[in-house]
Amino acid sequence: MRIGIVSETWPPEINGVALTVHGLAAGLAAHGHAVDVVRPRQAQQTVADPQFETLFTRGVALPRYPGLRFGLPAGDAMRERWTEQRPDAIYVATEGPLGWSALRTANALRIPVATGFHTRFDSYASHYGLRWLTPVVRNHLRRFHRRAVATLVPTEALAQELTSLGVDNARVLRRAVDTQLFHPGRRDPALRAQWGVDAGTPVMLYVGRIAPEKNLDLAVQAFRAAQRKQPAMRYLWVGDGPARAALQAAHPDFIFAGMQRGEALARHVASADLFPFPSLSETFGNVILEALASGLPVVAYHEGAAREHLRDGYNGYRIAPGCEAEFVEATVRLASNPGLLRHMGRRAHESMARLSPERVIREFETVLRELAEERNHEHDTVAVHA
Repeated sequence: MRIGIVSETWPPEINGVALTVHGLAAGLAAHGHAVDVVRPRQAQQTVADPQFETLFTRGVALPRYPGLRFGLPAGDAMRERWTEQRPDAIYVATEGPLGWSALRTANALRIPVATGFHTRFDSYASHYGLRWLTPVVRNHLRRFHRRAVATLVPTEALAQELTSLGVDNARVLRRAVDTQLFHPGRRDPALRAQWGVDAGTPVMLYVGRIAPEKNLDLAVQAFRAAQRKQPAMRYLWVGDGPARAALQAAHPDFIFAGMQRGEALARHVASADLFPFPSLSETFGNVILEALASGLPVVAYHEGAAREHLRDGYNGYRIAPGCEAEFVEATVRLASNPGLLRHMGRRAHESMARLSPERVIREFETVLRELAEERNHEHDTVAVHA
């Protein structure tokens, strides 16, 4: 098949959407499909990946996130490209201006299109003092995804939520984790020594955007409570974002490792000891799977990946949304009990052993093939009755 992929974020940008979409595209290419990527030209890196055909479009820096860009509409360029080399199906991963123009163009050309619901932009507004925008953003997302044949989501719970919002085309495409990359064997004593900790000192980990929507105040509260039980405990922050400077100034004892990729990221994750994840704004939370696969018990709210993969009291603690005291208590319980940390860490790694990225690619491939076949069947039916 020839598959079109449209995304407004792409590596080397580091975020769950960029890495997930790139992984899906690479998996399709490895299976022998022609993958045609449409994405904004990036400020520091615009070299096309040789395994894909790439159409670069204009992009603009995202406010508050200068390292990320969103794509401007490019309907004419996509119409010309997809007319000359027509995709069998198109996947639009992001809901920005480029994504909207891709949807309109694909529908005009009668090319079947699926969208991805990766980011809870409707929940972000309140974290930036724009709560009044929430219903506006939610309506935007509803109208966007209803224009697709299918909207791919990572969990059954999110599919049900979209249905309740009026998006009745949701299909589940589950996530997986590279258990060879994210593995306890990547624990690095030399790296821990750079952080100033020995083998017996617990290190709490944060990975992701350092931004208000991630509920960072609760993360800090949980760490300080655990530190009162374990005074030598350290807090490692991997990532960057608009809240980093203020957080770093307020907490000079925190370790900020910046953005990490690939094996370096895997070493940082495996070299920590526990991963409390307080965000309530995720559609999934890939970092939860990466932490579990690396042998870290996780404390997270009963949402997204935690709902699907966290077994309370087995490989971590799953907390009901709104129960901040329980979140802090669970973090303290783990941090202050080395035996429990090790025991749950082994179970965390074991619980990820059966997840297969290859299976996800096969399921994605199947969805796109079904969309193409359904459109071909519609075309043949129309031709017969013409």
